[in-house]
Amino acid sequence: MTAVGVPGRAPALARRIAARHFYGWVVAVSCLAMMFVTVGVGYYGQSVFLKPLKLEHGWSSSVVNAASGLYFALSGVAGFVVGRHIDRRGAVPFLAFGIVATGFAVAGLGLVEHEWQLFAVYAAMAIAYGVGAALPISSMLSRWFIRSRAKATSISSTGVSLGGAILVPVGTSLIEAHGLATAAPILGALVVVVALPVLLIVVVPDPALVGQEPDGGPGPASAATPRRMGDQYRVWTRNDAMSTGSFWALLIGFTLALAAQTAVLINQQTFLSDPDKLGSLSAAALAVTTTTVGSIVARLAMGQIADSLDKRWVTVGLFALQGLAIALYTIAGSNWSIYVVATVFGFTIGNVYMMQSLLVGELFGITSFATVYSVIALAGQLGSAAGMFFIGWARDASGSYTMPFLVLAGVNLTAAVVVSRAKPLD
Repeated sequence: MTAVGVPGRAPALARRIAARHFYGWVVAVSCLAMMFVTVGVGYYGQSVFLKPLKLEHGWSSSVVNAASGLYFALSGVAGFVVGRHIDRRGAVPFLAFGIVATGFAVAGLGLVEHEWQLFAVYAAMAIAYGVGAALPISSMLSRWFIRSRAKATSISSTGVSLGGAILVPVGTSLIEAHGLATAAPILGALVVVVALPVLLIVVVPDPALVGQEPDGGPGPASAATPRRMGDQYRVWTRNDAMSTGSFWALLIGFTLALAAQTAVLINQQTFLSDPDKLGSLSAAALAVTTTTVGSIVARLAMGQIADSLDKRWVTVGLFALQGLAIALYTIAGSNWSIYVVATVFGFTIGNVYMMQSLLVGELFGITSFATVYSVIALAGQLGSAAGMFFIGWARDASGSYTMPFLVLAGVNLTAAVVVSRAKPLD
């Protein structure tokens, strides 16, 4: 079985390395580097920007969370629109657009003075993310890996957590020292300077371009290998996929889970900086770092074993554990207990996104991955948007995060029940 080819030509450096070694692991590490800045700034950065935007402009939680809600909804729509085109044209042009657009959009955040400008900048960030971040990277890795897909995805996705662990405190320090007007352009420039050279010099979107096959060639099957490897090359239309119960179990389950996860994650730093919690932005930023470190450790550990596990039941466990952590946040009072909960929450967040792409790849294969995944990702992003709108409204209405956090914990538990129905396809 040969790899699914896409238009393009491999960089000279890649051709030289691929002549001696399997190049897929280089691609996985290059994806880590790109996600470190694009998703680390464009996604985790929102938790950094949230409180400064409120303080500098006097905007309410509802307004700023609504902008984040728009971001998640619009990014999902953008990914839905380009999904089929990624399958046909390959990931590189979409990644290039995402990198440059993210850099300029984040830089523009420092110029925002009015509410409409805030929503315009977040819309630009959303389109950049939806077109040129997680979706094309997941699609590209699904072409390079089948048997070792979880391990490769855990490596690339670690870039997201590293972005949170490193760029959240860096961004917070920059804003506290120089203000958003200076910090935002610096973070935007960082995205382009780091990610664009990696894309143009290192990345190869398909193993066929360097004469290789997924995983470096045929090998022994594992417990997680699709029952018929030919199914990985089956062409799915969106209507075909939507006619299966497993598709809807994935879509609804991850929509609910990401609604809860995103709302808590983006509001985590603001919530923990309250006087009855950690009491300062710096201490709260450290908790966010604790969360992302936990995410890195758990994702790398999961990547080593997930290829031999039933990913459906792993996902059920992750959703349930995340719901428990969110509920515990409402009663944790001491600093040590807050950091413990932040770590447990971190164990789940990165693996939730990883399991989403792994389950889609396992059930629906390589050839139509972006076509199917973009629909499920759209629903997940709309769920994230709904979670942001809900938590902003509920925080203002109730005067605290306790009620919305408890509701979101229940949403996570419901998601665990739903995703258990995502059974292997016949």
